[in-house]
Amino acid sequence: MARLFLTVLLACATVPAQADEHTVVVQAAAPEKGCVEVEVNGKREQSMSCLSEKLLPPHSAKSQRPPTLSGAESNLQRPSNQLGLYNRAALEHRMGNAFGKSVTPQRPPAPTPASPLLPPR
Repeated sequence: MARLFLTVLLACATVPAQADEHTVVVQAAAPEKGCVEVEVNGKREQSMSCLSEKLLPPHSAKSQRPPTLSGAESNLQRPSNQLGLYNRAALEHRMGNAFGKSVTPQRPPAPTPASPLLPPR
């Protein structure tokens, strides 16, 4: 076990010695910036996540509440079944196993009327 550990340790130590001119160098950025810059063949590039963060609005804009919607705009945000529009999932639920086979929805069998003369079971 000790020989295996020493072999792995020596293999890891020789990896930096085998580097050539195509090595990618990653440098940590300043702590307040939070971005990583990469240098490939002498050309510096920033990471895409850092560039995406820079495109976001400032924190003060995030804390603002969204504008209130008018009555018509709030109606547009409601689901279709609340507006009385066609909803395929609701139609399938209402029709049951008769969906696509019949125009009458599935209903349970009608209960047989109980006779007032016979005792209940």
